Formats: sequence, C-alpha cells, structure tokens
Amino acid sequence: MLELAALGLLQQQPLHGYRLKQQLEQFMSGCISVNYGAIYPLLRRLEDRGDIMTQTEEASQGGPSRKIYQITSQGRDRWKQEMMAHPHESWVNARSRFCIKVFFFSHIEPAERLKLIKHRLMTCRLRLESQQAEPTPSDPYQAAIGQRFEMVLQDEIQWLVLQLQQEKLDSLDSPPQPASMSLDRFTAYSEFS
Repeated sequence: MLELAALGLLQQQPLHGYRLKQQLEQFMSGCISVNYGAIYPLLRRLEDRGDIMTQTEEASQGGPSRKIYQITSQGRDRWKQEMMAHPHESWVNARSRFCIKVFFFSHIEPAERLKLIKHRLMTCRLRLESQQAEPTPSDPYQAAIGQRFEMVLQDEIQWLVLQLQQEKLDSLDSPPQPASMSLDRFTAYSEFS
C-alpha cells in the first residue's frame, strides 16, 4: 500500500523523502501508517527497479543534500497495475488500499473508477451477508461490536452506491475525462475505514 501511495504522490509532483512522508501523513493517515524507517528503503527499492529516478539533489541548510525523486514511465505503468489490482489480503488492508485508490481516482479513467467501485461494492455486500449469517454472540459486548461492524459495512455500501451513481452521471454529462474527487469526499469515506 505504501508503494501505491508513494508512486501516486510522485506522479503529482517530484518530491524528496521527507516531503513525501509529510504528504503521506497529511493526506492518507487514515489509511496507512508511515515511518521514516520505511520511506527511504522504499525509495531505494523503487529507484533500483526503475520506477522512480533522482531528478536533482537539493542542497539543505547545514545538512546533507536531499534527493528529489520523480516517477518514470515504468513507475506510472506499475502504479496503474497496482491501482487496478485486487490482491488477496485482510479485510482491514483491503479497506485501506481502497481508500488510497479513491484518493488517486482523478488519475485514472472513468471506466476504471467504475470498475474499482463496483468491485469494492460487491466485496462489501458479500462481507455483510457473511456477517449477518453468523449467529449473534451471547456476550453483549461482542454482539455490540458485531452490530457496529454491520453498521459500518452498511454505511460503506451506501457511500459506494452514491459514488457509483455519481460516476455514471458524470460520464453522461461530460466527455470522458478524469473527474476529481474533493478531499472532503475522501476524508468522509476514510473516517469509516
């Protein structure tokens, strides 16, 4: 997930590692946890693979120079593959990964957004059906948390249905162009993650 988010942010503008970490924390703290120990090895790995490259080195006041990284065309291709992938992972990770994808929806085509929303909607509906098929625990606290989980799933399903309707309306109203999602819409969704 960190790779997907980092490549997405580098697609928007070249960044040095510290600024990349700041942006990850600012925009995606509801989805992923970021620490410096993970950022620089990730940047090295992405550079070794050819997904990013050092654009320039920026002199800093009194310290070592900072590398400014930019995404390569290979990195854009890898990012796109990761955006459209549906890896088998835990429910929590899948929810976080989808939040990250939504954050970058303006960088993909409307048909791709529709595909991702439909897939997430199907996954949530199946998860809700599975949850509702389970017997209610006799312990009141376990029952309460099960009920809360169902409410969160129902809310996410409702939100996804609205997003799907909006995407369909947007595609009818205008020629195919990436539609931007406001940070407010993303933030509102990530609160349910």
